Amino acid sequence: MERLLEARISSAVGLRHSLGLPSADTNAYRLINSEGDRLSGLIVDIFADVAVIASSAAWVEKYRQEIQFLVSKVNGVSHIKWRPSTDILKEEGLDISEHKEPASTCSTVKVMENGIVYLVSLEGQKTGFYADQRENRYIISLLSKDQRVLDLCCYSGGFALNAAKGGADNVIGIDSSGSALDLANENIVLNELNQGKVSFVKGDATTFMKGAISENELWDLVILDPPKLAPRKKVLQSASGMYRSLNALAMQVVKPGGLLMTCSCSGAMTQSGMFLKTIQGAASMAGRKVTVLRQAGAACDHPIDPAYPEGQYLSNYLLRVA
Repeated sequence: MERLLEARISSAVGLRHSLGLPSADTNAYRLINSEGDRLSGLIVDIFADVAVIASSAAWVEKYRQEIQFLVSKVNGVSHIKWRPSTDILKEEGLDISEHKEPASTCSTVKVMENGIVYLVSLEGQKTGFYADQRENRYIISLLSKDQRVLDLCCYSGGFALNAAKGGADNVIGIDSSGSALDLANENIVLNELNQGKVSFVKGDATTFMKGAISENELWDLVILDPPKLAPRKKVLQSASGMYRSLNALAMQVVKPGGLLMTCSCSGAMTQSGMFLKTIQGAASMAGRKVTVLRQAGAACDHPIDPAYPEGQYLSNYLLRVA
């Protein structure tokens, strides 16, 4: 088993190198993507010199020491943080809730993605940073010059920072998490951005959009990247309604002829093919007409095994809203 692990981790490292990762301007990326790297239940994200290992299978816990050793040998890795998915492991009959992880020497790390610096919380959502949206964030930087940009459910400001770096006239990011916005505000300073042009507001995205609609406030470019609303197939119908309502509101705050980048990280929604239908329903609800300009998923360091389509979870659509 140790030899197999070594071969597959080495193969994953080689694949990232062939994709140009890490590079001079990007040191935050996914090194191991579960089934996509033939290591089901194991995810490893690299953030500068820190490797965050997310475990969601009993075999990963069993071979923890071997995995940590092999990952520690990856060039540039100095620290390892182990993040077990307690609930998923419990479903496999492995209760590790009593097991306390050793206290981490650092709770945040500075990383770079496409030349933009981010402060990443190692205690944050998922592994701490959404490397899967890297290519989609870059697209936003190309579309933002002289635009008014709204980033909804902005977390630590990924899309908003790209818009600001891309020369946006004004950028507002909205999120309900105070701790995420603390990071976002630190990221403004780290990137020496004009604080008069980019700002973050704590609040509920739905409430904010309803307020903007009542004030007839419009943006040239809107990004909507809500948290996972359909974690399982059985809640797909109700989640579809929530996605439809959110997107209908988002379309109403886009200037006619403007752009909306809308996302779903719910695997059930992506795999069912329902997300585009939901977007169409939202357009009818909003009285707007949409055209799909670009359809994308996770970045190329998130490979998918065609025999395991469940690995395809992220949907990202760039729409023109008329």
